[in-house]
Amino acid sequence: MADLKPALVSLLRAAYPHPSFPDAPYERTADTILGQLDEDLWHRLALEHGLANLDTEALADPHSEAASAYLRSIEDAEFFAFVRGVTVVTLYNDHEVWDLLGYEGASYDKGGYVERGFDDLDWLPDPRIEEYDGPDALQPVADADQPTAKA
Repeated sequence: MADLKPALVSLLRAAYPHPSFPDAPYERTADTILGQLDEDLWHRLALEHGLANLDTEALADPHSEAASAYLRSIEDAEFFAFVRGVTVVTLYNDHEVWDLLGYEGASYDKGGYVERGFDDLDWLPDPRIEEYDGPDALQPVADADQPTAKA
């Protein structure tokens, strides 16, 4: 299975492109995926076949249009659905990834987010805040849309 790992990491980098992420979170995610293959022969065969036929040249630059186009072409493949299902949970539950994204983790046991910087998302743009200056009068309701008295 070790020979599957480089292709799988390449696929993960292209499918979940984060330029600031080192290889370690992708490698740990690949290890988790590969570790699940002993439980299900069907997924093992699908993944082995999918990775054997992977266009690694298209994925060489994970941020390229070629990589995006290739991923769209395999998005319905069973092996890719398996990879996505495991990756979305594993990669984004990695504490190194939390640090890289600025996520501070669960807050319940620390009293919630209100006193812990719930609005410190400096990577989001400031929201546009302006008063509504629409018409003052309500639009008339069509006769057919008038409420009827219930008996």
